Amino acid sequence: MPHERTECERRWVDFRTNGGTFAVEFRIGRATGEAVWIQISTQPVIIDNIVTGYVGTAIDCTSLVTQRQLSDQLVGLLDVSGDAVIVFDRVGELAFANDTARTLIGVTDPGAGHGDVAARAFMQAVRDQLPRVLLDAAPPTGSPNRWEGEIGFRSPDGIARILEVVVQVVRDADGSVHHWATITRDITEERQTQSELARQATHDALTGLPNRVLFVRKTTEALERSRTTHATVAVLFIDLDKLKHVNDTIGHAVGDQLIVSVSRRLAAATRPSDLVARISGDEFVVLCEGLLDEQVALDVAERIRTSITGPLVLQGVEIEAGASVGVAMSTPELLATESAADAAVTLLRSADTAMYRAKQRGRGRSELYSEEMRTAARERLQLSSELEQALAANQFSVLFQPIESAHTGRVVAAEALLRWNHPTRGLLAPAAFLDLADESGLIAPIGDWVLEQGAHTVAQWINDGIVDRSMSIHVNASRRQLSDITFVDRALTILRNNGLEGSQLVFETSEANLVENNPSVLRTVTALKRQGVRIAVDDFGSGYSSLASLRTFPADLLKLDGTLVRDVGRTDGGDDPMVRSLIQLAHSLNLLVCAEWVTTEDHVQRLKVLGCDLLQGNRIGEPISSADFSERLRRRVSQQQEQ
Repeated sequence: MPHERTECERRWVDFRTNGGTFAVEFRIGRATGEAVWIQISTQPVIIDNIVTGYVGTAIDCTSLVTQRQLSDQLVGLLDVSGDAVIVFDRVGELAFANDTARTLIGVTDPGAGHGDVAARAFMQAVRDQLPRVLLDAAPPTGSPNRWEGEIGFRSPDGIARILEVVVQVVRDADGSVHHWATITRDITEERQTQSELARQATHDALTGLPNRVLFVRKTTEALERSRTTHATVAVLFIDLDKLKHVNDTIGHAVGDQLIVSVSRRLAAATRPSDLVARISGDEFVVLCEGLLDEQVALDVAERIRTSITGPLVLQGVEIEAGASVGVAMSTPELLATESAADAAVTLLRSADTAMYRAKQRGRGRSELYSEEMRTAARERLQLSSELEQALAANQFSVLFQPIESAHTGRVVAAEALLRWNHPTRGLLAPAAFLDLADESGLIAPIGDWVLEQGAHTVAQWINDGIVDRSMSIHVNASRRQLSDITFVDRALTILRNNGLEGSQLVFETSEANLVENNPSVLRTVTALKRQGVRIAVDDFGSGYSSLASLRTFPADLLKLDGTLVRDVGRTDGGDDPMVRSLIQLAHSLNLLVCAEWVTTEDHVQRLKVLGCDLLQGNRIGEPISSADFSERLRRRVSQQQEQ
């Protein structure tokens, strides 16, 4: 090549001028077109201090040059690799290291002298992990010469790292080790990421507590241990009583702070060996091992409940926290009939059932799971399953109970009362299944069906001329329905399809919705009232009555609970002052008053004197079918015409 020839001539001139040994490599072309590398080495022949000539050799070094170039290319490739490549000789001295090895392991250049501390430390860490067969000078025939694994190593920057290492042992013909080759990759970040993902999969993001997955796993392990130790395993299911109310009225940010605060209180109220977990929005569980008996378990549950009960101040707002607790304990029968994994799920479900019973019995209490609860829960589950088919199977019916004007004696409204004609249990009132419908979300289609039946029936009565267009229909609406943003549109559509006005519909909602002051409920109620729909507060006086809330809740009608009405008209005037005061208060707020459970003529006469506007009860008329209601209305119309 021209440039190689020029370089050779320059070096020849330098050699003749300065003396020494002349060695050069260059390429020449053959007739076949291929290039051949030639190496020339020469030195001067000196006689009497006079250079009389030159003697040397010329050899074909093509293979050597090719190998050297390939070696340089491989070294360059290894230097840019992200893996550390290190080669040790038979005694463990550093023979080769790429740039990554110098950075990651801290080794120096090979040949820089013995005693490379980093190289020796790395080699020792690797040798500590190697199987003995790789270290043998004469291993059995067929033994592996390769090992892959992980080691811990502190890099030059002082960070403890996890290294993935591949070791290849190269042996001589006699089986002795010739050298060791290692390829090392830093997987510290990868392992940390995997660890974090695993933690996120098993822990609650808000509180950092274990989640349901990890809790069930730990409960399974505890039950496995109990087969040997015979120690009792208890699961406590804790449900916060007012989280939804806090979220709806103050905001989810405060609700999150409430959850975090409760989690800290739970951790402080439990033993170090107990496991506290959060398994859903307002539900926590605690795993306890080694409790002596059921009474001890209830004592622990009550201590935990007390620890999270009381006032909390979050973002300047005082919140009254409370909880209901259910307790379930492992039994020999449970472990004998179910695997540990299945028993863990059963314990969790049983504790949930006990917690639900605690809430049914008034909240703010602890309950121990019993076989009676198991039976009730099984029946409840079956009833819930059957409820899903009831609407499609046309098993529901609507009865109508008249509501009469106390002053004119005219039937001015009717309340639509749902009944379930169960194929095996007979006629069921809403109290037996309505909470199941509300939990499952079936309350929406069932409620729409009741409204459709009621609106269609009233429209038919109007068309038949047995009532005038002032006749209205009363329909119950749950909090879940009133919180639904599509509820207003669905209700108005049903009214329009049956030719009724908004003023002919009265939605009755519970007193609890009034007290909770739920923003979503208030928005729905306000939208309904704009369309003329009236709102009645049902069963007022049966629970925590908030008289002050009547001033802000946009209601039109107050329905006095039957417990207040039943003693009206007694000779001693027992409940007259309370009923009179409630009626006067309602009138001062422009609310009509309807008395429920009117069962005697004394009730009728006394309530008229007290100023009650509307009367409802068996004395006025029992709940009956639409056909019987129509017939009763026709008879009443005929009697009025005859008079």
